[in-house]
Amino acid sequence: MKKIVLITFALFLGLNIFAQRRDRMGNPVVNREPTEKDIENYKRKIEERKEEFIANFLTTLEADEFQKEIIKQYLNSYFDAKQEVLKVKYERNFDREEAVKKLDNSHFKELEELISKDDMAKIKEMIKGNFDEQEVKKEKKKKRKKRKKDKG
Repeated sequence: MKKIVLITFALFLGLNIFAQRRDRMGNPVVNREPTEKDIENYKRKIEERKEEFIANFLTTLEADEFQKEIIKQYLNSYFDAKQEVLKVKYERNFDREEAVKKLDNSHFKELEELISKDDMAKIKEMIKGNFDEQEVKKEKKKKRKKRKKDKG
């Protein structure tokens, strides 16, 4: 009898906790397919985030404005091409990795002639994922505070 009461209580408690599940914002979690509007908003946010990331990266380069604009175009086309490579179905993960390596090595060949070696090294590091965007944001914030302090 005790086992049945305990099992019933545990089952009731478990189902109640599952039913009360909420996300970080306190909204109930509902499993549903995303709508066209949700997909469109997600793509727009990704595009905005990509533009912000590229803009933050460009502030670290020592190139002039014309070179930065060219680099920006190359980075945009690189990220689009990489996304297309990652969308393709490969039989093995190794084939996908090789395709990404080939893209990494070939996409910026023409750009190497136009910019300095230091900037090219920074681009290569960023492609590998070694770009610390938080550090750039902190520097921007310090500069804004300094300008605000100088004005006031």
